Amino acid sequence: MAEGHGRVPELVDVAVIGAGPAGSSTAAALAQAGRSVLVLERREFPRFHIGESMLPYTMANLERMKLLDKVNSQGYVTKRGAEFIFPEGGYRRIDFRDQGPGRHPSAVQVERSHFDNVLAEHAKDSGATVLTEANVTELLLDGDRVTGLRYELDGEQRIVHATYVVDAAGRSSKIAQAFRLRHTIERLRMVAVFRHFYGLDEKYNPGYEGDIQIGGHDDGWIWAIPIWRDVISVGAVMPLSVLRASSPEEVFAEHLARVPRISERLGGTTSNTAIRVETDYCYYSDTITGPGWFLVGDSACFFDPIFSGGVLLATTTGLAAAGRIDEILSHPERAEDLQREYANMYKTGYDTYARIIYAYYESKFNLGSYLKSLGGDVEGVPFVRMLSGDFWTAENRLAALLRANTSWDTFAPFERAYGCPVYPHLDADGG
Repeated sequence: MAEGHGRVPELVDVAVIGAGPAGSSTAAALAQAGRSVLVLERREFPRFHIGESMLPYTMANLERMKLLDKVNSQGYVTKRGAEFIFPEGGYRRIDFRDQGPGRHPSAVQVERSHFDNVLAEHAKDSGATVLTEANVTELLLDGDRVTGLRYELDGEQRIVHATYVVDAAGRSSKIAQAFRLRHTIERLRMVAVFRHFYGLDEKYNPGYEGDIQIGGHDDGWIWAIPIWRDVISVGAVMPLSVLRASSPEEVFAEHLARVPRISERLGGTTSNTAIRVETDYCYYSDTITGPGWFLVGDSACFFDPIFSGGVLLATTTGLAAAGRIDEILSHPERAEDLQREYANMYKTGYDTYARIIYAYYESKFNLGSYLKSLGGDVEGVPFVRMLSGDFWTAENRLAALLRANTSWDTFAPFERAYGCPVYPHLDADGG
């Protein structure tokens, strides 16, 4: 991308750190609005990234980005549902068609290195300048305002001045680190060990072709996600203490054997990839915006990936940040109000998503029994919509019940921003 690096702008409307889904969606939307945008990505693309499963609401974001047809032409696996396997061996399937009319009835499973590259190329095609292997080393400040970035490219130190900086660098967030914004979520100090298996043949799948499988057991849970027609990603998630009692290879094999429906699906596959490990990865920030800057996607918050919300939250917050920044650039006097709106919208989505994760863990991986204990009719459409990405509507009865549990509050008190940013025209149809 940006081959040759010959004409790199030194002054832009917006500088974006990171070219993942959050950064690329922000950059594409701003460039399409006519703003000058420079994206700085520290790694070479395509690059490995965990988080291969999408939610149906993500497809609406891709449609809004004018990217849906291109994504659908990539040969990704269609995801029509999700299978949850209980520790005692029973299981339940969620069919995304049960969301009701007007919503995308499916999503995709992807190899993130490939998918993220498609999004980064889209940002470039939209008019943003996208640089890879460009490592941001310092924030430029004028008093307490961020005014640009210092970065290294081709062995040289360079500077870009920007009216706004968007940090989409995820775990490596420069702004979160510089301003010490991040807090660890102690109740979710989990670790994942995972690898890819090749030669997948879905005739061995005891469930539905293309579905994600989530299998709970006494010490954690297993995911199985087909990322291509013949490749499947399998991971084991557990408390760090469980992993420390054994080697990653041994604990992976032992936990996988506890979920026979996933083991059965792997019939005939082989794996020549090393076990990968992701540790202690759940955190949040109470401060989402500041003078001259926005955090988007994982830069401000990251939760356990069990319900595949990462790319949806990344693209939704990226598009929302782009819309606010575009408006601020035209009306600077509205900056404070628009940043507050964005921060409340960001927190509402992430806080709601966290609650269904907490419910899953505290129900010992059997959400059905937990939902019945809540009372009321929340297991049908409200449940399917939440698992599809309905994190912002006030009308979703399940979300309302989960929000009532104050022990699951993530952020310091804030004003909830209700109103679905993905399907605003269907907002009143809460299920």
